[in-house]
Amino acid sequence: MQRRAFLQHGAAALAAGSLSSCFSSKTTELHVFTWSDYIHPELVKQFETAFSCSVVIDTFDSNESMFAKLKGGATGYDILVPSSYTVKALMRDNLLAPLDLAKIPNSKNIDADHLKKSLDPQMHHSVPYMSAPTCIAYLQSKLGEVEPSYQIFQNPQAQGRMTLLNDMREVIGAALLSLGFSLNSVNPQELQRATDVVLGWKKNVTKFDNELYKTGIASGEFHVVQGYAGELLSVADDSEDIRVIIPREGAAFTCDDLCIPASAPNAALAHEWINFLCDPSNAAKNMEFIGYRAPNSSAVPLLSEDFRGNPVLFPEDELLAKCVPIDDLGDQLSLWSAAWDVIKSA
Repeated sequence: MQRRAFLQHGAAALAAGSLSSCFSSKTTELHVFTWSDYIHPELVKQFETAFSCSVVIDTFDSNESMFAKLKGGATGYDILVPSSYTVKALMRDNLLAPLDLAKIPNSKNIDADHLKKSLDPQMHHSVPYMSAPTCIAYLQSKLGEVEPSYQIFQNPQAQGRMTLLNDMREVIGAALLSLGFSLNSVNPQELQRATDVVLGWKKNVTKFDNELYKTGIASGEFHVVQGYAGELLSVADDSEDIRVIIPREGAAFTCDDLCIPASAPNAALAHEWINFLCDPSNAAKNMEFIGYRAPNSSAVPLLSEDFRGNPVLFPEDELLAKCVPIDDLGDQLSLWSAAWDVIKSA
């Protein structure tokens, strides 16, 4: 099964200027700016046939690079697929067009419980697409059965064989959750306590890493890693020794959303694209291909039993309630940056 990596390195986004040659085509084109391997190819072909158009997919490798490109004046895109906290930043800078939900009737299929903790609960500017938690993976042969908790990063059995993500929102956020605080806290005292927790973890950690943890745990070089569900489930498919868990204290639950930029040249077709992907059968097909969870209630019964039974993508309600989206912190982000500087320089 192909699974998309939330921070996949090496997926080069095309520069805005490189799109100009595409726009001269006589065929109606829909330009999608998204993560790599983030839609079933058959669905692209179905959409092209149904709407007599051509879908042009360009990719980015991080929310930050996508946001910087748009802030820099890039135009020509009809659809964006940013993570929810970046949607808020795009909204703040007036870079998104409001959605006409009357043109997206399949938006009714979006899970109501998911929307309750969404950063755009009324879907004014975004419709949820795919989501998954940040997880921990460990080697059972090295640690035995362990409690699903952030305490694993204090386990002396894996000292020097652990990695944390090289991402301050994920790492400091995990420490905050381990203390019972909000994932998005901007309380200076809570951030100080979380910083102290991470400094304790750092004594056991080999590196902060967004890329090599996957191959590292697969090869046995690392015994405990923090990482993204899709990547960890993918390597776990090939190893009976790798266990993937959501910490009982909760986790970041990343959601990527479908949006239309304010400068979209083909907003009408963009609405059709969003509606098409929210169709239950299409959402189910997409989930099985990508390996993530679409918050689409009507699609769940159409999934295979194996996929629907995955406890990482479909955790119990009590644990799911503790998995929350990373929020846009605005001007308060500097508090986190200062804490991260302390952690990285220690």
